[in-house]
Amino acid sequence: MDKIRVVLVEDHNLTRIGLCTALKQSDSIEIVGDAANGHQGLYILQQSKPDVAIIDIGLPDMDGVELTQKYKQTQIEAGANPPKVMMLTMHDDETAVLSAFAAGADSYSLKDISMDNLIQAIHLTHSGDSWIDPAIARIVLQQARRPDEGAGKPPTTAIEALDPKYQHILETDPLTERELEVLELIVGGCSNADIAAKLYITVGTVKTHVRSILNKLCVDDRTQAAVRALRSGLVG
Repeated sequence: MDKIRVVLVEDHNLTRIGLCTALKQSDSIEIVGDAANGHQGLYILQQSKPDVAIIDIGLPDMDGVELTQKYKQTQIEAGANPPKVMMLTMHDDETAVLSAFAAGADSYSLKDISMDNLIQAIHLTHSGDSWIDPAIARIVLQQARRPDEGAGKPPTTAIEALDPKYQHILETDPLTERELEVLELIVGGCSNADIAAKLYITVGTVKTHVRSILNKLCVDDRTQAAVRALRSGLVG
């Protein structure tokens, strides 16, 4: 089986060297480049065209969100398949996380991830799935639950999807008005029972809507549905 070709962009030398050294021990991963800043990283990414790019959010010259957006956009404009990006961050900062969603990153992890989980995350990202650190998922749900001041309604944060595959999915099999209502409540952290009570429908009907939503969004669980809803702009 071919190895997964990985480029790591990380400004902290010890972290970058340590991750590269550890990942090189894996039989399934090949490090094809690394960089200490955004501009160097963009050049290496464009030249090496890795299967997965691991990018630190807090780069000194061009932050990881901007780098991800530029990298993805140049590849799309060149007619290449949208590259897979795993965002790496030390801090679970809400603004950075939501900006990363908007930039089109595929997976999100804190730097204290175990090596086994990191390798698993790289494999999932390479296969087209998303790996989301539980702490990152909590940020998304907490942001969605927080009411606007004095309004008593969920916040509206416009996040447009960069990756065209999401737009294609939504155009091919759009969600119904009821499914959008259910999805908004999922993002708000509501259980099936809560959704049933709020929409005056049975729990069984809610489960049917949830299954349909997961199928249409091509995700496996409610957390991934919430993330994709925010990334695509379906729920803001």
